[in-house]
Amino acid sequence: MASFSNDQLLQEIKSCEDLLTDRIADNMETFGVSSTVGRLLGIIYMNREAMTLDSLADETGMSKTRMSQVMRQMISLNIAEKEYVKGSRKDHYNVERDYAQTFISLFTSNWSEVVKRNTSLERRLREQIRHLETFLTEDSSEDVKVRMERLQQELDEWNAYYNWIDNLVAFFESGEIFNHVPIVSSEQEGGSTK
Repeated sequence: MASFSNDQLLQEIKSCEDLLTDRIADNMETFGVSSTVGRLLGIIYMNREAMTLDSLADETGMSKTRMSQVMRQMISLNIAEKEYVKGSRKDHYNVERDYAQTFISLFTSNWSEVVKRNTSLERRLREQIRHLETFLTEDSSEDVKVRMERLQQELDEWNAYYNWIDNLVAFFESGEIFNHVPIVSSEQEGGSTK
């Protein structure tokens, strides 16, 4: 059996860490978030301590300006934050270390935005329908009346659906999800791996 030097072991470990970082970046697309966000999330996570924009730019080859834009996006998604580092004048950024909390932050941010956009559309369409109803007369065709009624029914179902999503978001944000779907580590399962 061949032995590895410390440098070789560190290089192999770095390779494994890079694979994890790449997978985190790939997974971000599932949330509708750019792989750049995922890449930075993975880099900071694997670094295990807060990083400056300069160190992130060096690590990724991207500009400091681009790093700043991505970090603002990550902060707005609630998966990163500025962190004070004693003795440093530069801004340092750290990420959420809990994978489940990162999932919840991304899931709830994206779906909250979807709910907001779609309830806004619903309000506009209901106003349009109310406006169109002022033009209905006894001479209006049965087709017009039926289609207007169907559209209102569709908007009622639309409203129920987005209210359900809004409640689901609140369920995740409250942490209640963990009472129903707990996270079980391999140690808790008796050491088995899936």
